[in-house]
Amino acid sequence: MKFSQDFVFGGATAAYQCEGSTRAYGKGKVAWDDYLEKQGRFTADPASDFYHQYPVDLKLCKQFGVKAIRISIAWSRIFPSGKGQINQEGVDFYHRVFQECHKNGVEPYVTLHHFDTPDELHKKGDFLIAETIDAYVEYAKFCFEEYKDEVTYWFTFNEVWPIATCQYIEGTFPPGIKFDINKAVWSMHNMMLAHAKAVVAYKSKNYSGKIGIIHSLETKYAYDENKPEDHQAAKVDDVLANQFLLDATFLGEYTEDTMNVIQNLLDLHNGSFEAPEKDLEVMKEAAKLNDYLGMNHYQSNFLKAYDGENFIHHNGTGEKGTKRFRLKGVGERMFKEGIETTDWDWLIYPEGMYDMIMRIKNQYPNYKAIYITENGMGYKDTFEGGLIFDEPRIDYIKKHLAYLLKAIEDGANVKGYFLWSLMDVFSWSNGYNKRYGLFYVDYETQKRYPKASAYWFKRVAETREL
Repeated sequence: MKFSQDFVFGGATAAYQCEGSTRAYGKGKVAWDDYLEKQGRFTADPASDFYHQYPVDLKLCKQFGVKAIRISIAWSRIFPSGKGQINQEGVDFYHRVFQECHKNGVEPYVTLHHFDTPDELHKKGDFLIAETIDAYVEYAKFCFEEYKDEVTYWFTFNEVWPIATCQYIEGTFPPGIKFDINKAVWSMHNMMLAHAKAVVAYKSKNYSGKIGIIHSLETKYAYDENKPEDHQAAKVDDVLANQFLLDATFLGEYTEDTMNVIQNLLDLHNGSFEAPEKDLEVMKEAAKLNDYLGMNHYQSNFLKAYDGENFIHHNGTGEKGTKRFRLKGVGERMFKEGIETTDWDWLIYPEGMYDMIMRIKNQYPNYKAIYITENGMGYKDTFEGGLIFDEPRIDYIKKHLAYLLKAIEDGANVKGYFLWSLMDVFSWSNGYNKRYGLFYVDYETQKRYPKASAYWFKRVAETREL
């Protein structure tokens, strides 16, 4: 099996993780600015300095066969307060970036929201309030019109579930709230409503481009195949993290199966959820209009039944074996004997990518197309005289691409693969020691060095085979 000639090999980035210049050139604050400063561990300046280095990065794309790049627009670079006054300097910056993309034969795939709601809206409640939904839709409509001649491929949101769980369950994103499943569910629903409104607005203008959304999808398995209670734990975790959002995306409503799990979980946590009918009307319309799904996939989870109190420890340092996730009414995520993990305790299980793709194909047959919009391996790369040997990353990518080919062979319409990340970038809760890039960034000099994986990826992109 070979990848088809129109299969897209790309690299992924995100504005806050690569641009730097977080408070420069008219950019408004985001919640991360104060949150990271208060932590005192690291900041996102200068990150990879993509704001100034983008011509270098796009030239590297051209040299190494990377024909597409995922870029996010920083909402607060366009609307510093989230709405109202426009920052023309920010508007012009993205024009320059997109023009440089096309100059190098690199197609931009643009995400409108990648974890960076403007601070003024975030402080008021982020996507728990209608004001943020309305402001987001106006921002999206502005971008659609402004960049219609330069951008063909749009994504409304990056990773709705990680936003919700990291803000309100795990507490690793601002505002740092823990174990509030009610807020997480409402946040997800409201982001899906904002997505739907943006999709409907985009399609109403008959633009020539396409639009979809990106979900982070981790396949859930029972830790012990012989225990019904472990299967139930896997089911609950799947509905909360995956099925709730897949229903919203492809059906525009929540199935009875989904709602039974969500209501039982919220009853346990003193919450409640019922989607307003007016929301579902828009969501059902958008469900027919999505052109593709972006799927971010790094790992899968094995669930064991758990009846105790909530306890979550996030491994944000790369100290292997320290991650813990025990959520009341859901279950405990377990390490599984025989399955390797990264230093950050992410299970390396490429079969999970295949299983999720096939699940979408079978459960939501109206899906149109899938792009793997993020997949990659965080690794503590060592720099040896300009040479970076990252064989574990090559092995990780190769195994996942092999399962991707298998999914295509088995009838799934997968259109592309974007490696996270194009170059090394700032990591939200890990700073700079967790590297994902094809290109090593010396953060002191901002010089780029191709890793062994960059040369390997170039061969795959050119030959279309592993």
